Amino acid sequence: MKKPLLWFAVLVMSMSAFLAACSGGEKSNTDDKKDNAANDSKPQDGGTMTYALDTEFKGLLNWNFYDTDGDDDIIQLFDDPLIDYDENLKAVPNIASWETEDNQNYTFTFKKGVKWHNGEELTVHDWVFALETIASIGGEHQRWSNVNTIEGAKEFNEGKADAISGLEAVDDYTIKIKFDKARVNNLENVWAYPLSRKEFESVAPKDMAASEQVRSKPVGTGPFKVSKVIPGESVELVRNEEYWKGKPHLEKIIVKVIDSSLTTGELKNGTVDMTPFHPTVLPEVEALNNVEVIRYPGLSYYYVGFKLGTYDGKKVNMNIKKYQNIKLRQAMLYAINREEWVAAFFSGLGKPVNRPLPTAHWIAADNGDMPVQYEFDVEKAKALLDEAGYKDTDADGFREDPNGKEFVVKFSHYATGNPTFEARAKALTQYWEEIGLKTKLQMVDVNLYYDQLEKDDPSLEVFFGGWGTGTDPDPLPLWGDDTVWNYPRWVNEEAQKLLEDAVDISVVGTDTEKRKQLYADWQKIFNEEVPALPILELDEVMAVNERVEGVIFDVSGPNSAHEWWVKQ
Repeated sequence: MKKPLLWFAVLVMSMSAFLAACSGGEKSNTDDKKDNAANDSKPQDGGTMTYALDTEFKGLLNWNFYDTDGDDDIIQLFDDPLIDYDENLKAVPNIASWETEDNQNYTFTFKKGVKWHNGEELTVHDWVFALETIASIGGEHQRWSNVNTIEGAKEFNEGKADAISGLEAVDDYTIKIKFDKARVNNLENVWAYPLSRKEFESVAPKDMAASEQVRSKPVGTGPFKVSKVIPGESVELVRNEEYWKGKPHLEKIIVKVIDSSLTTGELKNGTVDMTPFHPTVLPEVEALNNVEVIRYPGLSYYYVGFKLGTYDGKKVNMNIKKYQNIKLRQAMLYAINREEWVAAFFSGLGKPVNRPLPTAHWIAADNGDMPVQYEFDVEKAKALLDEAGYKDTDADGFREDPNGKEFVVKFSHYATGNPTFEARAKALTQYWEEIGLKTKLQMVDVNLYYDQLEKDDPSLEVFFGGWGTGTDPDPLPLWGDDTVWNYPRWVNEEAQKLLEDAVDISVVGTDTEKRKQLYADWQKIFNEEVPALPILELDEVMAVNERVEGVIFDVSGPNSAHEWWVKQ
């Protein structure tokens, strides 16, 4: 067997040499949030603010097509959603307001005079265009689960209808949407990001993601306009003088990618004004006199997933046998010393969880209520493997599968310029080898990684992943049996029924506690079957230079950038 875990002590001694890539997920509220909007000084107009990412952004600069962190940091600066969310994650009107009497039929009204950066006025027809674009692509589009609940969307996708019957544009500013049935979260779930018809009407939906309208010349309705894109390196945004909420204070925002080893130095020198950063460098950033570190509970969690099957564009199929044994998966979780691992790689800002939900969401069950607690227990892990038939039959120190054949855990982790990513991945492989599971690690370029996961590339068998759960806590878009984002391809009929019932108004009505109990029951099934090993939930951190004012963070994310300003 392998030697004791020496990586932990080595890492702690050398951690200051490592700088991590920016953390994912959305931002949350805290009593320590930066509330510069309440500052007594009067906002000043002009100046440039520099926002840094220390991982190369993918460059899908449109809400309708992005799929990785980094791109969303950029998009939120130049494109606004129709619906916003307050500090309690409650939907509030932004560009659109709404009315409903039955949670199935909604009437939305747009503000007049909101313009795209190309000068065209935003109308409800741009929203219809976005919804039909997603529906035409169907299950291969990551937002299909946010559209397929509209009446007629599936028929449109299948070519049985020329339009989505549940969409009725009354006039340029009014639209009626009928969903296939009443749900508690139809409003929160519906895709609320329009797409400019003028920009995309001549582009086939399947070609849109690769078009210059997404990659190099994106337009939005937000406070800043994209003026220059250097792929993977930087984006220059200039003030939108005609912004519908009022002229922004800043003249320009520069988003640039920096080498992770330079993060602390650039913050210290003032060449970076704002940046998310990984908890591993928290002590270094906190020591800077010119920077405030904002800490707040996150809506993200990390996990190790297993490819249990494939996705055919419509349904998830559990048709890959290698990791189907529940005891094997449970053993691999018992084997991980998550407290130790989190302390080493996340500076204690994260904490282990036994469910696939962050605590900040109201549907999250208490960790202590989960049937299995998965405390670090090497002997328990070994016993489970013995029971499942994974035994070392040739005395080489590693276990064979129940048929006596070689068994190798093929583990994948995304790769960036951050050296701690490979270090933390290797630490996980060492935990598994300690219980006799031979493990092979491959680091995959981050820009290929999630494409391979979505396409069920057979080279990815066991994988490291993370989710920012967003404002709607409903797990169906991530764990339902008809979504591409169910990366482990897990199917459980009882679990699926619980998730469907939890949003069915005929089942739960307006009873929040009943809905919460259904989600708790779902979490218990997940906890026992562990189609993915929940590792930790993460607090978020953001570094902000002291010259930046007007920035507010709450559970729904940052306030609009048109309120930000810098002291001249």
